[in-house]
Amino acid sequence: MVNEMSAVANALFTINNTWMLIAAFLVFIMHLGFASLEAGLTQAKNTVNILFKNVSIVAIGILTYAICGFNLMYPGNFNGYFGFAGFGINAPDGAAGLIEYADGAYTYFTDFIFQAMFAATAATIVSGAVAERIKLNSFLVFSTFYVALIYPIAGSWKWGYGWLDQIGFHDFAGSTLVHSVGGWAALVGAYTLGPRLGKYGKNGRMKPILGHNMPLAAIGVFLLWFGWYGFNGGSVLSADPGALSLVFVTTTLAAAAGVIGAMLTSWGISNKPDLSMILNGSLAGLVGITAGADVISPMNSVVIGFIAGVLVVISVIQFDKLKIDDPVGAISVHLVCGIWGTLAVGIFSAEHSIGIQVLGVLSYGTFCFISANIIFRIVKLLMGLRVSEEEEILGLDMGEHDMESYAGFQIFSIE
Repeated sequence: MVNEMSAVANALFTINNTWMLIAAFLVFIMHLGFASLEAGLTQAKNTVNILFKNVSIVAIGILTYAICGFNLMYPGNFNGYFGFAGFGINAPDGAAGLIEYADGAYTYFTDFIFQAMFAATAATIVSGAVAERIKLNSFLVFSTFYVALIYPIAGSWKWGYGWLDQIGFHDFAGSTLVHSVGGWAALVGAYTLGPRLGKYGKNGRMKPILGHNMPLAAIGVFLLWFGWYGFNGGSVLSADPGALSLVFVTTTLAAAAGVIGAMLTSWGISNKPDLSMILNGSLAGLVGITAGADVISPMNSVVIGFIAGVLVVISVIQFDKLKIDDPVGAISVHLVCGIWGTLAVGIFSAEHSIGIQVLGVLSYGTFCFISANIIFRIVKLLMGLRVSEEEEILGLDMGEHDMESYAGFQIFSIE
């Protein structure tokens, strides 16, 4: 009997651990989605630069998370606001501690690699909002400090059992902890840099700067949607059939409803169906449900996703009116809908308080807004932030990399 129980426990451990590893590589695939979406929604002359940033961010995020981020986010016993368990990653108490970690649900290294895949996402969000005019070296320096320090410290307040976790703040997979943390930095970066050349005329009217490859953008969104099953599904932290299936359903329904909400809103406003809006609508629904995917009913997830789809369209328009130039709509998707999703937990889940959800949103907003401002201002003072007008007109591919995105092809404009 004891041997049978041991065999069952080992089988469950293997299944849970394997699912967590599968979820980790699904989240990794999301970085390809971000790269494809961002490249597709911007100009061809900046594609090499965008792809370079997205590849570099993944490497920076994983390495800094191994050096210090993991132990900042999960410092063990600490005061609830800041703690640090030391540099590097080492299995607690050797091989036995590796297996017994997390009450035997999965190994220490599995936890690290899953969480590491989240780490670079915050800087990837920033990349889209500041695209086509930021200096590469300045962006990489900002990203390194933001991902290595700000993201994990903020994360420890909830996921590291810090002060917000203790008072009941709920963010299941990161509407605030990942998306809004990146979104606040994206807002600061876009505002600090100013708009791209030619984006707003002297009369204040907005001139669209169209993306060069909408098929690539659509592929990026489908990759992100696909990866989100690991993002949200892995956050169950086990292969529990009931919890996992609920999260898959709420995630899917919210994304679909986000598409419809964005479609109806953008079509109603412009009288033309806008592909970029429904692409962002799906992401808006996904971001919106991420905070409460485990506690929201399927039909309420439709409501949350639909509202997120409406919000993302209105937000994109309003940021343009404020002359905050966001080439891919990252601020609207990740910040605005991240806030909405976090608040929606308090609205649609009887077990959670809207007041505590508001406190969490305000706390993260204050910390991240101030932190991003400080880092951006220091980088601007020491290195400068924006490329020259000549380089921006020529394109960052040639200006920063001396490479062409599509070598051998010429793009002619017909007047």
